[in-house]
Amino acid sequence: VQLQASGGGLVQAGASLRLSCVLSGHTVSAWHMGWFRQAPGKDREIVAAIISSGGGTWYGDSVKGRFTISRDVAKNTLYLQMNSLIPEDTAIYYCAADLRWRSSSWYVGPEGYWGQGTLVTVSS
Repeated sequence: VQLQASGGGLVQAGASLRLSCVLSGHTVSAWHMGWFRQAPGKDREIVAAIISSGGGTWYGDSVKGRFTISRDVAKNTLYLQMNSLIPEDTAIYYCAADLRWRSSSWYVGPEGYWGQGTLVTVSS
């Protein structure tokens, strides 16, 4: 199983970006999947998650109303549409597969998978 993330870049505040994560070796709808991010000097945090069955979504408070997670089963790809970007969104973004829910948050299970990360930089 491999996850290949792409779509990061340098943008100005207020702009939009769409991140993609192509999954190979498994089916994108078979797991709970999500996006995490890690800003310089900070811990990695969950940004958004999508439920395997039914496609329900979950968002962190800092991105609610601005980011949208989705998946295309035919393309076996996970997306993160990011609108109204702010400098605080600057981070390396990682896609992940096989998320678990515990203590009111998401984490990647012991047999889960990570993409390689894509850098998003938002200038003010």
